[in-house]
Amino acid sequence: MTRTHAIAVIPGDGIGPEVVREGLRVLERVAAVEGFAVRLTRYPFGAEHYLKTQEVLPDAAFDEIKGHDAILLGAIGDPRIAVGYLEFGIIARLRFGLDLFVNLRPVKLYAEHLCPLKDKRPEDVDFVVVRENTEDAYAGMYGHFKKGTPDEIATQEILFTRKGTERVVRYAFDLARRRAKGKKLTLVDKANAVRAMDLWTRVFEEVGREYPDIAREHAYIDAATMWCVKNPEWFDTVVTSNMFGDILTDLAAMIQGGLGVAASGNIHPGRVSLFEPIHGSAPKYAGKNVANPVATIMAVSMLLDYLGEARAATRIEETVAGLLRSKRIPSLSSDSGLSTSQVGDLVLAALEDAPVPR
Repeated sequence: MTRTHAIAVIPGDGIGPEVVREGLRVLERVAAVEGFAVRLTRYPFGAEHYLKTQEVLPDAAFDEIKGHDAILLGAIGDPRIAVGYLEFGIIARLRFGLDLFVNLRPVKLYAEHLCPLKDKRPEDVDFVVVRENTEDAYAGMYGHFKKGTPDEIATQEILFTRKGTERVVRYAFDLARRRAKGKKLTLVDKANAVRAMDLWTRVFEEVGREYPDIAREHAYIDAATMWCVKNPEWFDTVVTSNMFGDILTDLAAMIQGGLGVAASGNIHPGRVSLFEPIHGSAPKYAGKNVANPVATIMAVSMLLDYLGEARAATRIEETVAGLLRSKRIPSLSSDSGLSTSQVGDLVLAALEDAPVPR
């Protein structure tokens, strides 16, 4: 019997529909090559749908999405709508509502010419960041007092729980063991200044005793950003909080070639999880067929790996890597000289010849 995976698709705003279109072309082709099937359900949620209907993400649709195996998201955000409104109503609702407590960000350089750092090669930039995804300042505990007056006070609480911290730290230790690269896990925090992060320090130490084969290192977030640029080869697997992870991974994306290649997974192991490029909706490029879809294609690779289709995931990754190394995809920006659909065509043409281990 053919394996079938149910995928919810939310193309979203701006360039989202264009890059998702190419990601789905690759998904359907690799499924045919590797002998499994995908059942796609497309959802219209985003700015255009909201402006027409005033719906953001209704409960009935949310419940339906929960019944899928995975979600592919394009991008959310539109200048016609208040900043954060759709993002919180769609992306945050999926992350928090589905308890997607891991944000997984691979940082891998496929071609040396894409790296802005001097003398850094692909073997120097190959690590993964495990970012806690459901707590911290993003938990929505904020408020305003005397708003709009000279005496206005704005507050936002940072929330860490033992459960939330321990489960993401444990996931990161398990990942460091599975990667079998440097067998090293680095905790990034700011416990010297943000004293609540002492919880992270203690949990990291306590859980780490259960993983004697994994070396433990520590870096404060300000030092970690410096080392990410100066010595990216120092990192193997990194675990950090929601806000620090958000900042660190955008910096890390640039040393692998930019947002045009960076993908992420929002994961709860064993449950429906969400995969997306980390770039924004870039509304000024919408409808022009110039946005590079590689990050979305790499998100498809991550999605398939999560669903147990390791060969298909590797086939996509090796195809993209080969196209970047050969400079058939010369850059990852909108001025690469290739249209969105042309990049998709190149990936499709090379997919079956990718070197995939048996």
